[in-house]
Amino acid sequence: MISTALSNLMKEGFDVKALRAFRVLRPLRLVSGVPSLQVVLNSILRAMVPLLHIALLVLFVIIIYAIIGLELFSGKLHKACYDNVTRDFMDDAHPCSDIEGSGFQCSTYGKDLVCAEGWDGPNFGITNFDNFGLAMLTVFQCITLEGWTDVLYNIEDSLGNTWQWMYFISMVILGAFFVMNLILGVLSGEFSKEREKAKARGDFHKLREKQQLEEDLRGYLDWITQAEDIEPEGEDRQHNMDSKS
Repeated sequence: MISTALSNLMKEGFDVKALRAFRVLRPLRLVSGVPSLQVVLNSILRAMVPLLHIALLVLFVIIIYAIIGLELFSGKLHKACYDNVTRDFMDDAHPCSDIEGSGFQCSTYGKDLVCAEGWDGPNFGITNFDNFGLAMLTVFQCITLEGWTDVLYNIEDSLGNTWQWMYFISMVILGAFFVMNLILGVLSGEFSKEREKAKARGDFHKLREKQQLEEDLRGYLDWITQAEDIEPEGEDRQHNMDSKS
């Protein structure tokens, strides 16, 4: 039946060789032979529900900071140094400020440079707080600690170094360090529980083996004792028969 189904699939153009990819799952059978690996995998599986709750908490933090970022930094990362001679933004452009004494000043690079609107923004316009989706993406980048300082410096170049750092520092502390410790705590707790269960199972099996060995030994001793009691009775009976004869 199986061979018929496979032949039909081959006739229909299905690549049966793709099924061979499932052979990579064979090493998973080794898990049953490694108790320590069983403990790790069981800990991860049992931690799925708490980790889902933590993921919801992370999503909540991202949404809150994305909304705050929309209110504070929307449209603030599209000004860059513009060259009046070449009529183009300078190479390796980054945000600037047109307010004297605040943020990055283009005049430090040359008198022909002015801070002008129209730049796409950092990372080809992906890193910004212009809409809710991109704000969530930028916040997610920051809480993963992947280039969050670049985002902070871009905001400071555009708005100045006053209070902006508090937004990013609080985001990193709450979204990265606190949440990461929660994840590690959940995994550590489940691992400890699973290790205790594995130890209890091992102790139980050892106790059962010891009890079984004691029962076997007790039965063997009882058998020897009964044999010793039967042997003198046989000798006495034989002695009486010899005396009568």
